[in-house]
This record gives sequence, structure tokens and C-alpha cells, in this order.
Amino acid sequence: MTRNYKEEYQRWLDSPALSEAEWEELNSIANDEKEIESRFFAPLEFGTAGLRGTMKLGLHQMNVHIIRHATQAFANVIKAEGEEAMKKGIAICFDCRNNSELFAHEAACVMAANGIHVRIFDALRPTPELSFAVRCYGTTAGLNITASHNPKEYNGYKVYWSDGAQLPPQHAEAIAEQMSKIDIFDDFVSCDFDEAVAQGKIELIGTETDEAYLERVLGQAINKAIVAKVAPDFKIVYTPFHGAGYKLVPEALHRLGITQLYPVPEQMVIDGNFPTVESPNPENPEGFYLAVDLAKKVGSDLIIGTDPDSDRIGVMVRSGEDYISITGNQLGVLLLDYVINARKAAGTLPENAGAVKSIVTTEMAKVVAETNGVHFEDTFTGFKFMAERIAQWEKAGSYKYIFAYEESYGYMMGDYVRDKDAVTASMMVAEMAAYYYDKGMNLSQAMESLYAKYGRYAEKTLNLVMPGLDGIVKMKNLMAELRSNPPKQIAGVEVFKLRDYSDGSIKVPELGVMGQTPIKGSNVLYFELADGTSFIVRPSGTEPKVKVYILCKGADKAECDAKIAKYSEYAEGLRK
Repeated sequence: MTRNYKEEYQRWLDSPALSEAEWEELNSIANDEKEIESRFFAPLEFGTAGLRGTMKLGLHQMNVHIIRHATQAFANVIKAEGEEAMKKGIAICFDCRNNSELFAHEAACVMAANGIHVRIFDALRPTPELSFAVRCYGTTAGLNITASHNPKEYNGYKVYWSDGAQLPPQHAEAIAEQMSKIDIFDDFVSCDFDEAVAQGKIELIGTETDEAYLERVLGQAINKAIVAKVAPDFKIVYTPFHGAGYKLVPEALHRLGITQLYPVPEQMVIDGNFPTVESPNPENPEGFYLAVDLAKKVGSDLIIGTDPDSDRIGVMVRSGEDYISITGNQLGVLLLDYVINARKAAGTLPENAGAVKSIVTTEMAKVVAETNGVHFEDTFTGFKFMAERIAQWEKAGSYKYIFAYEESYGYMMGDYVRDKDAVTASMMVAEMAAYYYDKGMNLSQAMESLYAKYGRYAEKTLNLVMPGLDGIVKMKNLMAELRSNPPKQIAGVEVFKLRDYSDGSIKVPELGVMGQTPIKGSNVLYFELADGTSFIVRPSGTEPKVKVYILCKGADKAECDAKIAKYSEYAEGLRK
């Protein structure tokens, strides 16, 4: 039965499933038509990234009722795989956010009541350790309660399959279908958490898993000797932004051999309100102000920050009297170049080495890889697609992956995770920075040396935020207009080619469809311009915004900066 938002609101008000406090919360908005509509106009859409939304009561929000509903649907999909899949069970993890532990325990209770064995971490852990746990214990699935780098009002339901990667489309569609069939209040089963633990239906995991994971992380180190050489003088400041990296990132750095490590005390406090930052996103340099103050005080050469679930990493380096950011694109290029050449020097680079990036990530990475004899391929945005490509390589025996990354500060190495991993990345950044420190260079100077070697590239990502119900319509309309009536020029420069990754068509102005992309099935428009610039537009899958990526190449920094400025102005105009 389809209900309008007013009927859905009333149904929730009348439901005996609501506690008194929950009923009072909903009753308090009885005279706020817009708020009622925003909460009940439609269910949260379950996709390959799971669910993500603000923590309020309502159908389009994150709350215990949504968690139970989604988990029952997820349990039905696991049960359909058979008894063995139920025995293998699910691994569950959660981050520092408000309600994350509550939501994780609610999910564990629904899974256990459905006869699915549950392994759940005894406290918050980084997202990559959840991916590791799925692969380590051979579970059928994984679940992480996190909204990653989103603001404090958000939480999420991130779902994994047996390979340790986020859910493939067919399983996401199966869960979404189940959610549409079962009632949110009546069609789920649950149990008592403590009783389920006592009965062995829910198994707590902890330090033993940490140790197994850290062993694999440290196995990625290539040149610990260079770290030992500079350790007495080489200083690092670290911040977890109140999140899950607080324990394992410092531990990984210490085991690498870093002796001069200075965590930011105020941000080592676990707190889902993120009291010291407006946004716990390492992409935003302004969030590093406490880390910069500490770095200046101790004379640190490097600042590392990880987001609340510790899958993304941000880096700043000293530049004169201040500190500057290394972008996600730049850090990926630096790491790729370092891993290739350090492994060559160590004799551990496979002959069939391969690397992967997303289509919205700098083309410089491809040049770095192929110049050094490493195979390189693109995928859609999201590490589940990279994991899928790596699995294809493994099955075919074609290439041995050594590195994967995307511009949004996510990096993956090693065969023990299938998601971005800020713990491993932090360790590798520290080793790489130590290598350049020994040469008298910081990572900014190292990047300039790579530009000199491989050519000058520049990139910028713009977030066209479109909040609320109107924003959803605006996002759809913008993509539809660009698709049905694509511009022949962007910022006065001719559009050479348009790749529409929704249907895989390659269109040339005046000529029409002239070919097919190697991959398709994603809402991405990729404009190739006559001056070699790529102008890419895609709606975010997790936030109310359209993302515009500008990728360009120039003779020097000035030319690149001019291109970025020109195309940024055009992109801002798309908000209208």
C-alpha cells in the first residue's frame, strides 16, 4: 500500500512500536507541514552504499525502526543464500557517531533472531577493519554503522558482501526489494543482546582481530630502514577528528618505527558531536587548525588526519611558517609513484603489477603508472567497483594489483581489505614522507618533482549543494537537462566528446553516438574539451549535492590555475 506523507506520519503516530519519547518527538512537529513532508515523503533509498541520512524519527531518516527494517531485509537476503551462509554469518562494526553503537546492537539482535551468526566488535573500529574481518573470518556479509565524514546529524548503514567490498548492485537491489515487501513495524524479529551473547548467537570480537589486522597493515611497509634512519628528528602530528582512528593509526605508526608522534589531545576524545570542528572531513583544511597549532609548537614536518570511520586520510605539510594541504589527487599520485619505485628497489614489484583509479581522479596517475610499466584501469567512483575489477584480475590471473585510489582521499593497498583504508594509508604516507625527509624534501616539494617528471596537472572538485526536497528535484533536473541538451561549449571551449556513463554512449557533437565506453550504469556525464580538460558531472550518492570535477593539464602552474578558475566559474553557474 502506497501512502502519502501525511498518512505515513499518522501511521507512525498511531503505532504502538513508538516509545513515549518517540511519540512526543513526532507530535512536536504536528504543525510543521514542511518538516513532516521531509521526514515522510519517501523511504530512504537503499543503494550499493546502503543507507545514509539524518538521525530523526521518520521514514526518510536514520532511526532504530529503519535499522530494524533494513536489517530484516538484509537477513532475508542472507537466508536466501542457504544454511551455510547463515552459519558463516555477518561481521558488524560501528564508529564514534551518536547512536552508532545502539544501531549496531539493534542490527545484531535482528540478525541473531533470524538464525544468522553475528560477530560484532566490542567497541568502535575503523571501517577497513570491518572489511578485513569479513575476509579474515569468511563471513557471508558485513555491516558498518557509520556516516563516514558527514556532519554530526548523519548516520549510515554501510553494507558489505563476502569479498569484503561494499555490496554489489544485485544484492543491494535484493535488499531494497525486501524492504518494499515487509512492514517496518510488524515484519521483523529481534532478541535480547546480552542473552544472544550468552547463547553464542552473537560473538564479540576485539583485540585479537586488531592484532591480525595490524600484522597485515605492517606487512605493506616497504622500507622500514629509512624510517629508522630519520626517526630521531622526523615528527608527525596526528588527529582522528574524534573518531575510530584514535587507537590503530598511532599504533601502526609506532610499529613502523615513528618515535616522534604527537596526537592532538582535544581530538583524541571520542565524541559523535565532533565538538572541535564544524565538519569532521579531512578534505577540509580548516578542520586541521588544532593540528596546525600543535605542529607549529613541536616543529612537526607532517600532519595526518583521518575521518570518523578512518577510511579517508588528509595530509598537510610545512611550507615556510605555515602548513599547506596535499590534495587527494596529489597524495594518490605521490603514493603510487612511491610504491612502484620503492617496490622496484626492494625487488618486490610484480611483473604484472596493476593499479586502479576512479574515472573522476586525475589522469596523472595513469601517466605515472604506465611510464613505470604498470598496467592501469579506470572504474566508477566507489571502492566496490575497484574491488570488482581487482577480483576480475585475480580470477583471470592477468594483473596483480598494488594500489587503488580515488580523489576523495581514499586509498587501498594489500589483499586483506576491499575498501579504502586510512590506517594502512597513514602508515604508507609516514614511510613515504620519511623517505623524502631523508632527501631534504617535504611532500609538497616531492609533488613538484613529480610534475617536473610527468607533466603539470591540476584538479578541482566543486560541490553544488542542493538541500531539501527542492534540492532533489533540482539535482534530477540538472542531470536531465545536461543529458538531453548537452552544451556544445563549456566556458567558451568546444566540447570534443561526451561520455554518458548511464548508457555507455560516446557522443560527438554534430555526429551523434560514435562508440561505447568500456563501463556503463552510472549517472555520470564526462565532457572532453578541445583543450584537453575533462569536465565531469555526477550527483553524490550519499549527500544532497551534485559534484563537478575539473581535470586539466597545462604547460605550467599558471596555465593550470587559469583553466581551473575558468571552468570553476562555469560550474558555479550550474547551480541556477
